[in-house]
Amino acid sequence: MFAKAFRVRSNTAIKGSDRRKLRADVTAAFPALGTDQASELVPGKEELSIVKLYAHRGDAVTVYVSGGNPVLFELEKNLYPTVYTLWSYPDLLPAFTTWPLVLEKLVGGADLMLPGIVVPPAGLPQVQKGDLCAIVLVGNRAPVAIGVAAMSTSEMLTSGLKGRGFSVLHTYEDHLWRSGDKSSPPFIAPLTLDPPDVSEEKGSVQAGPALQDDMRRLTLEGKEEENGEDQQMCGEKTLPEASEDPGVGGLNPDPADSKTLQEQMDELLQQCFLHALKCRIKKTDFPLLTSTFLGSHVFSCCPEGRQLDIKKSSYKKLSKFLQQMQQEQIIQVKELSKGVESIVAVDWKHPRITSFVIPEPSPTSQTIQEGSREQPYHPPDIKPLYCVPASMSLLFQESGHKKGSILEGSEVRMIIINYAKKNDLVDANNKNLVHLDPILCDCILEKSEQHTVMKLPWDSLLTRCLEKLQPAYQVTFPGQEPIVKKGKICPIDITLAQRSYNKKVTVVRNLEAYGLDPCTVAATLQQRCQASTTVTPAPGAKDSLQVQIQGNQVHHLGRLLLEEYQLPRKHIQGLEKAPKPGKKK
Repeated sequence: MFAKAFRVRSNTAIKGSDRRKLRADVTAAFPALGTDQASELVPGKEELSIVKLYAHRGDAVTVYVSGGNPVLFELEKNLYPTVYTLWSYPDLLPAFTTWPLVLEKLVGGADLMLPGIVVPPAGLPQVQKGDLCAIVLVGNRAPVAIGVAAMSTSEMLTSGLKGRGFSVLHTYEDHLWRSGDKSSPPFIAPLTLDPPDVSEEKGSVQAGPALQDDMRRLTLEGKEEENGEDQQMCGEKTLPEASEDPGVGGLNPDPADSKTLQEQMDELLQQCFLHALKCRIKKTDFPLLTSTFLGSHVFSCCPEGRQLDIKKSSYKKLSKFLQQMQQEQIIQVKELSKGVESIVAVDWKHPRITSFVIPEPSPTSQTIQEGSREQPYHPPDIKPLYCVPASMSLLFQESGHKKGSILEGSEVRMIIINYAKKNDLVDANNKNLVHLDPILCDCILEKSEQHTVMKLPWDSLLTRCLEKLQPAYQVTFPGQEPIVKKGKICPIDITLAQRSYNKKVTVVRNLEAYGLDPCTVAATLQQRCQASTTVTPAPGAKDSLQVQIQGNQVHHLGRLLLEEYQLPRKHIQGLEKAPKPGKKK
């Protein structure tokens, strides 16, 4: 259902009465949840929002978001948990096991076929047709998908495990999962550690939910050569091979590894830190905001298939880790502005940096990285949208929309045209005029006009309707799903500031809204203008940076934004501040 990008209709905070109703619905839909667990899932005071969206096939879905993650979604008055919720409550639904290779197909939108099911020694869970079930991978009880059973357990066994087993609704790595924090499934040990059953009959390997060592042992006990050609296949790998595939992201939960998860995360953090210093940072980058260092450099050095999470390390916070690195005299960190730390120096000759060996990337990741370096910046596609205010809800309710609905301009025009025709408002003598009924009068006319204006031309009617709607916009970056926001997109703002009697600086803000990295823009301008540049937090803006360039550099900045980055002029304000020819900057 969420294999492709969806379209968000509205995003609102939940009301107190709706919150209580949702908690009651959760308790009724999932009896296995206790009262306390239902209260954890639908908290009483923490932020909880309702997102209404259209799936790519047109299904109207309501998603409940808590703590930035989708926790539940509702389709045709049925509640379903997301994988984020199931990772906290893995026993909420009956679980069926499959192979890691199958997950890729499920993420792509495929249903789960019965030949891909792994039958544990205790047998399959007992379910009826239409029951909601979780899907897990061999060796890990953390669900990676949810689906509806296409037949009962007895029918599955009667069919010889052939045919479609589950209609998959939602998976790890689909677009619903991507709308959250994109965390990887945790490792949850299977309830039983029984080794797989190997029957006497050649070619009938039946694997239970065993750990990787169990599967590896099965291969090494002389069976590989005897049954090599006859082992049951899963994709292009035999079952023992499939079981050795790494987990779906995060750290490898190998029980043979004596290191704890925290120790592994500490090692990964230090590896990415040293990798970033050795390969991605130059002396000209300083001072470098610690947040930029982490987001733009450290995370990008994380090996493929693993996920860096500082909260799971012994340091817990970036500042504490950097403090430790400063004590080891690898870096120097200073608070250049109140509450904002920057890396100001690195000891490039430190033994830990000089002795660090850069990990070799896999062929796949190397190809991706090489390809990404060749891709130039492409401006986002920005589309104006319209939001229905309360004052116009009556006009739009016949078409199934209400307060907060997000519409394109073409949709608004079609709704108004259909409304006028359906209510016989088109003038019989002049098809270019539309009679105004009480609803249209209340929605688009000023109070002084309501007793004097009885008709309007089509173009005037449509223009007035668009003006009365609240602004919104959709921004789509290349290769990413669209982002819909209310209000007008803030333009890139260029201003000049006087720093002393005869010195000016150029300040540019809101670069991030257009997918531009302020540090990259600053470095480019520093070379082209031959002037010093700094990147600092933008005053009055949360999590936003501004670039400051010495002198009046609006001309260089305009050429960079308009000609090289190809941003539309309408999204840039302040270009008129460029110095006139012959005038000193």
